[in-house]
Amino acid sequence: MQDFLDFLKQLIDPVWIHAHGGLYLVAFIIFAETGLFVGFFLPGDSILFVTGMLIAQHQAPFASDPANLFYWMALISICGIVGNLVGYWFGRKSGHLLFERKDTWLFKKKHLYQAKEFYEKKGGAAIILARFLPIVRTFAPIVAGIVGMERKKFMLYNVIGGLAWVVSLVLVGYALGENEWVKHNLEKIIIGLVLVTTAPVAIKMFFPKKKSAQTAEGPQE
Repeated sequence: MQDFLDFLKQLIDPVWIHAHGGLYLVAFIIFAETGLFVGFFLPGDSILFVTGMLIAQHQAPFASDPANLFYWMALISICGIVGNLVGYWFGRKSGHLLFERKDTWLFKKKHLYQAKEFYEKKGGAAIILARFLPIVRTFAPIVAGIVGMERKKFMLYNVIGGLAWVVSLVLVGYALGENEWVKHNLEKIIIGLVLVTTAPVAIKMFFPKKKSAQTAEGPQE
């Protein structure tokens, strides 16, 4: 478990990221978190913030800052969009099997039920809003596939949500990337970002509504 926690800590360390694949590693992580249900534990929000800082501090693959910024935001956004498409496809093809699968330390059916309830409440807009919610963003496209959301409609929300999520967080990191106070207090900022982004999910998990609890218990019997 300690090795796992150390790994997560490394994923938000700009120096470690730069030395282990750089922003191409970030692009793969964003794909994995949004496209593979086993990637729900990845700290996407924090990684995107750190990505913005890295772009501000390193000029690659282009020599100009604007070109690098747009290149990486476009590439990472595409990875997030494709990731959601993979989740949607998986949901349409075999997502129903997930509700019959036994819980493991990596997979909990309660995450599916949370995403399903979130989708039912917000409709198609859930695909956009879910981008900003850890865990939910991994399972929302799978649920959209399970319930048979129209492909064109899903793709529209998928693109809007993917761009909004990546661009907003990367731009914040980019704007603060050269700030000395931010550099020396990055860990505190990351903790604050994690708390802000995970609070809605944590509240939902530890203080579920009675109706939600009954819904989750039903299919498990």
